[in-house]
Amino acid sequence: MNDEQSALKVAEFLLKLKAVELSPSAPFTWASGMKSPIYCDNRKTLSFPEIRDFLRDRFAAIVSEKYGTPDVIAGVATGGIALGALVAQALNLPFIYVRSEAKKHGLGNKVEGVLEKGQKVVVIEDLVSTGKSSLNAVAALREAGAEVLGMVAIFTYNFAKAADNFEQSSCKLSTLTDYDTLLKQALQSNYINDEQVSSLRDWKGNPEKWSEAFSVNI
Repeated sequence: MNDEQSALKVAEFLLKLKAVELSPSAPFTWASGMKSPIYCDNRKTLSFPEIRDFLRDRFAAIVSEKYGTPDVIAGVATGGIALGALVAQALNLPFIYVRSEAKKHGLGNKVEGVLEKGQKVVVIEDLVSTGKSSLNAVAALREAGAEVLGMVAIFTYNFAKAADNFEQSSCKLSTLTDYDTLLKQALQSNYINDEQVSSLRDWKGNPEKWSEAFSVNI
């Protein structure tokens, strides 16, 4: 199975499990209040051993192919913790995780686990949107003295803003699948039609404008 076939397979899993749902005519409302034709909850994949194993193996393969053998695998709280632990186990590597903010008691840790200065780390994430929260984890690891080799995530929306943010942060991003591949798989499986694909592509190009236009038209 080549990389494209693997990415389509992951997209198929996400749609089948409803870990990703597409609804351009009745969009979801994100926490920010923005209307979106897609909702993503990759944590659902953890409930299915066969799919969980497939994702673990793809993560491990990408880490090995792109980054060799890092010293540590780090998961981003909360979605990347279980995935990261699975990948670390598969590669027989130490595991740590990064909180969204430092603890307000005890040692006040943001990075949990054993991390030595200068260790090479690959970060595991479940979802990348603009990249802000994911890159906050990268920054925390760097502040703790780690050399971050890059990040691997299940899925990205392919926002241009995310690509810019990762470039500015000098952090490489790899994903098991992405928004464009998801649309291709959804169309092939008749999950959506050509008209819906057009709307979904418009959203990716300018999600704020798409959200505003939908709100005006309802």
